[in-house]
Amino acid sequence: MYRLKDEYPKHYNKIKLIIRQIAPFFDDFILIPNKDYILLKYKEIGSDIEFGAFRLSDGTLRFMALATLLIQPKEKMPAIIIIDEPELGLHPVAIDKLASLLITASRYSQIFITTQSERLLNNFEAENIIVVSREKEIGNNRYYSDFRQLNKEELETWLAEYSLSQIWESNIIGGRP
Repeated sequence: MYRLKDEYPKHYNKIKLIIRQIAPFFDDFILIPNKDYILLKYKEIGSDIEFGAFRLSDGTLRFMALATLLIQPKEKMPAIIIIDEPELGLHPVAIDKLASLLITASRYSQIFITTQSERLLNNFEAENIIVVSREKEIGNNRYYSDFRQLNKEELETWLAEYSLSQIWESNIIGGRP
């Protein structure tokens, strides 16, 4: 964040704008460099008071971190991004905004996310979903993970009437506990 503010102000300002869509009170980050770390504080719109990041909800902090990761300049994006359940603690509107950021960032990075969020799932196309199911080997007591990419054509009849999450809940595509 500190480097983005100085070297990529366009991206830094975009991060702030996206965060304001989720936390309308947010004005700006205050980044205070120390010897071994950078202290993160923030200001609210219409106030000169500096607040510690600990005053933010877990979901707001998580969204800020994910927005910062996903809105980096394309030359700074990692080749692969893996995020476990990015929707945890997020407001439903923030989940939709996060999905949009993930889709945009996927132009520059291979992104893998795990989720149990119906809302997040509904933001993606079937062919972008890989369902993981736990299967038992025939003839013994061992289990393995079965990875299966969804096929939009196979689900076409279902998708005409139901969302991906409704199909998932009905156990048509697997991935159940």
